[in-house]
Amino acid sequence: MKKIIFLLLLSFSIASFSQQSSKITTKKCIPKKGFHLKLVNVLNDSRCPEDVTCVWPGEVSVVVAVYNDKKFIEEKTILFNSKNREENLKWFENYYTKKIKRVLVVPYPKEGVVVKSKNKFIEVVFQD
Repeated sequence: MKKIIFLLLLSFSIASFSQQSSKITTKKCIPKKGFHLKLVNVLNDSRCPEDVTCVWPGEVSVVVAVYNDKKFIEEKTILFNSKNREENLKWFENYYTKKIKRVLVVPYPKEGVVVKSKNKFIEVVFQD
């Protein structure tokens, strides 16, 4: 899969659940145990940059692959915008036992700064 921009994984270890915020980290391979999510591609990022006045906040769409014990389960295109926040939280909670507060694609755009797709990742923040 030459078009894979980068590999991001969600770890389901006890240590990750003890932290309030867990960022997906870049890895070269999928861990052998448990569920893991891999950010395959950033399809579109039209979010309004910080400190800019826009008519609408914009959206970002990504392709995420799900693995369980290194076995491919599914691939899903997820659209992050103000309208489908709850739907996205429910989908991500299928793979976590802890309640999720928010899921973000970071870094957030800034005026005049171009961030390559390979430098973007998903951040999952858990509720206390």
